[in-house]
Amino acid sequence: MPSDVSPTARALRTLEILQTRPGTTADQLAERLGVTERAARRYIGILREAGVQVESSRGPHGGYRLRRGTKLPPIVFTQAEALGLVMAALDGQPGATEADDPVGSALGKVIEALPENVGRQAATLREHAKATPDHRSAGPDPATTSALVAAIAARRRVLISYRSETGDEWKSEVDPWAVVVRHGRWYLLCHSHRADAVRTYRLDRVRAVGQTAHEFEPPGDLDPVAALEENLGTGWKFATRVVFDAPPAEVAPWIPSPMGRLHPAGDGCVLVGSTNNPAMYAQEWLAAVPFDFRVEGGDELRAAVAAVATRFAAALAPGEPSE
Repeated sequence: MPSDVSPTARALRTLEILQTRPGTTADQLAERLGVTERAARRYIGILREAGVQVESSRGPHGGYRLRRGTKLPPIVFTQAEALGLVMAALDGQPGATEADDPVGSALGKVIEALPENVGRQAATLREHAKATPDHRSAGPDPATTSALVAAIAARRRVLISYRSETGDEWKSEVDPWAVVVRHGRWYLLCHSHRADAVRTYRLDRVRAVGQTAHEFEPPGDLDPVAALEENLGTGWKFATRVVFDAPPAEVAPWIPSPMGRLHPAGDGCVLVGSTNNPAMYAQEWLAAVPFDFRVEGGDELRAAVAAVATRFAAALAPGEPSE
């Protein structure tokens, strides 16, 4: 067995060997696992810590075997894995502490299936840990996500119905390349035949998915995460162009990918992108950048920046004296 196999994987392989070959000795187990006898005994210990009842006996007919009547859990977790699973669920879905939440219900069933000594701490963590909802996260419909993932695996083009943040609705045939989770939001990275370009769509805004008879081949060198970052700020309704009086290296840390792409320009840089929500672009993103800038492109963005400037200026105007 390769040296990079995890201890958990070897422990599960040990369990499989004991199920099919009761009475396996330590040296036989070591040979099958490709490890030393000492390591083989350690994997027996991991199984026992996970609640699996493994007996051992000496003599010519000795070896390791599962206790008669041992009822194995559907999945064998170590305590660290069980706690890690609960923590990951809470991190991604704060409602996982509630029994009526779909993720919470599923997590409860997993915990109940664990051996008592492993499941006890996982249940305690779930009961007493609390998570603050992330206002930026947006969970997609599981059925929609499942349909898209199935199409990605089958390399089958789909017809999606989409509703943008501004309420515009449209349909498009797309080649679904990958699903990427970024900062609590789920995105579909795809080639849009409607736009004949790479596009990124929020999964929570996909209203329907229908498979077509067309197959596709994704790019051979596709890096889904890098491609998503590169294309998040392209293809939206309103074009944007903002010039900063600072070099790209200083401005870049303040520019999230959906704002567009930075390009050097003289002693400063220019940000070229697009948006469906100029107001958000102006008051949430541009207002947070600590460098002087001017909006050169996008009438909608210029109007949104003017509205923010007017509101801020009004906040500094002397108020009427109180009586």
